Amino acid sequence: MKFGLYSSIASPPRGEHLDRCIDEVIAEAQLAEASGFDSCFFGEHHQDGDGFLPSPLIVATAVAARTQRLRVGTSVILLPLHHPVRVAEDAITLDLVSKGRVVLGVGIGYQAADFRAFAVPMEHRLALFEESVEILRLCWAGERFSFRGKHYTLEDVQITPRPFQTPGPPLWFGASVPAAARRAGRLADGFVGTPSTSLEGATALADIYKDAARKAGRRPEVVQMRDAWVARTRAEAEAVYGPHVMAAYRYYWEHRLAEFRSMPADTPFTLENLAPDRLILGDPETCVREFQRWQKATGADTFLLRLRHAHSGGPPHEKIMDAIRLFGERVLPYCRGTPPGISA
Repeated sequence: MKFGLYSSIASPPRGEHLDRCIDEVIAEAQLAEASGFDSCFFGEHHQDGDGFLPSPLIVATAVAARTQRLRVGTSVILLPLHHPVRVAEDAITLDLVSKGRVVLGVGIGYQAADFRAFAVPMEHRLALFEESVEILRLCWAGERFSFRGKHYTLEDVQITPRPFQTPGPPLWFGASVPAAARRAGRLADGFVGTPSTSLEGATALADIYKDAARKAGRRPEVVQMRDAWVARTRAEAEAVYGPHVMAAYRYYWEHRLAEFRSMPADTPFTLENLAPDRLILGDPETCVREFQRWQKATGADTFLLRLRHAHSGGPPHEKIMDAIRLFGERVLPYCRGTPPGISA
């Protein structure tokens, strides 16, 4: 079982103090590496009033420069918004800088404001996405190629240098609906489940993905991004983390994202109602049991923990550092079957 961080870098309500947020996230990544985490990931949004940082590969480069072992990546780059040759070259550059530690997570996007910022019609996003994935693979192969699609036409292109990893960085797809999970199985190296999906929904999507991957002759790799927090007690975890995760869920609820559409409109919007089979939250022993339960149900190889939230800007940096330490001391070793004093 592998573990990574996912950090939403924002500073609500007006995007102030983002320089401090970046310093904090780098420090969190360094501590995560020292505490036994395997990776650190960043996302992309545009025009957010809270200043959500729009360029995850640049942040990943900063983290790569300050760490030695930690894998760095995106979850996700909104691929339809960018020319795929530019994305391919940026990923190659970071792969070389980091000596092969890059994972490129991509998605089709869901916020209209992201698409308005680039004058890209949302109705074209699926076709743009699939063409871009094919072009990324062609670029990383290092051979001369031409491509003719509905949205992109490339003639006699050969991208150099080659990536550090062969045949290129792992390409993961974010997916929150069955069609996206099937697409990930057909085209991706890994599937990333969204953090606010219930265990039942996450298991169903993972099963759809794994079936599609096997049919495509691909080895499935399931990644579950989860809203998670560990503290000495459940009450402490709820007090520190609850207000911040609920700020994110209120946004999802109001915008009726896929994972909330099936809930009756009169469902009370409380942590007590939304946490079961969704959040991994509590004391270390509870968190170990929950990660094991989620792994058994979904077949997850990796868990990405969303500790830092954009909609609230929290929890505070000091609390995140405390949680990373406690995860490293009391959760990760027991999930991996190598508690302190036992060699791996």
